[in-house]
Amino acid sequence: MSAPPSDQAVATNHVLRTTKTNWWLRMTVHTLCVLFGQTTATLLGRLYYKKGGKSIWLISLAETVGFPILIPFYLYFKPTTFHHSRDSNPPSIVILSAIYISLGGLQSVASILYSVGLFYLPLSTFSLICTTQLAFNAFFAFFLNAQKLTPLIVNSLVLLTISTVLLVLQSSSEENQVGVLHKRYLSSGFACTVVASALYSLGLSLTQLSFQKVLKGETFTMVLNMIIYQSLVASTVTVVALFVSGQWNDLQRDMADFGLGKVTYLIIISCIAISWQIATIGGVGLIFEVSSLFSNVISTLALPIIPILAVIIFHENMNGMKVIATVLAIWGFASYVYQHYLDESDSRNENDVVDEVSET
Repeated sequence: MSAPPSDQAVATNHVLRTTKTNWWLRMTVHTLCVLFGQTTATLLGRLYYKKGGKSIWLISLAETVGFPILIPFYLYFKPTTFHHSRDSNPPSIVILSAIYISLGGLQSVASILYSVGLFYLPLSTFSLICTTQLAFNAFFAFFLNAQKLTPLIVNSLVLLTISTVLLVLQSSSEENQVGVLHKRYLSSGFACTVVASALYSLGLSLTQLSFQKVLKGETFTMVLNMIIYQSLVASTVTVVALFVSGQWNDLQRDMADFGLGKVTYLIIISCIAISWQIATIGGVGLIFEVSSLFSNVISTLALPIIPILAVIIFHENMNGMKVIATVLAIWGFASYVYQHYLDESDSRNENDVVDEVSET
């Protein structure tokens, strides 16, 4: 008969359960931030274009310029010290600057391309094409983050690819949708959205690589640093592009011609900026807690839902081909989720074995 667990073992188990509960709480908050922020920002972006807005650069800027609302959180968590997982010197200012500048520049280009895609494509088509970011993330995570390509993940990649191909094949039926005037613009929208999805996924994998190999931080302050400085760089790049393109002079007329009025114009742009920051907090938090691939999975969760909302809110067409593409996208996403469930179950079983050994 085995001896009863000691007081120390009981206390250790209590700490482990509390830690696991806090982890699930953080995961829930991060997930809700991603889903709410991304869905709200995308729908508001389509509303802006539908009601007469034409500035692609402004919508791109709104995706990153809302970072000042995070400064109070940064000041609150600033006293927290950094704990590194290994005995090593913290990264230098030069290395940190290189990380923030490269990731910020990548984010800026992806935001601009996403805005172009949202302008030229119907919202439902745009959202379904964005699901390809899972396929791109699996590719980059395989090389950069040592992510395994299991049969379920490969199955998901195939389904998402087929879903996108179906949307391209039925592109001629989209020409009468909002924002699409000619077929060549539709093709540009497809191309920009696919490239943006690839750059977004690359940014996630590089962010995870930075946390693992360079930053090695264990505090939420590190997450805020990543968001604020990266967004600062991305916003600066977009502002420069806004001036160079000459669209800065057109913003006043863009506001005057907006179908819902100037006040609503400002409210929509502000809400887009805030929503994207909420989504960014959740996305970077998920990378910090789990992986870039999991963050992308949660980010993609809302994408098959948005086409349904587009039909209800904006009365967009939902033909048979698009329905099939939506089903395939959901199926592909479900394969990803099930693979993560299996990975989590294996990890939990290993932890249970370790706990039993420690109790004995």
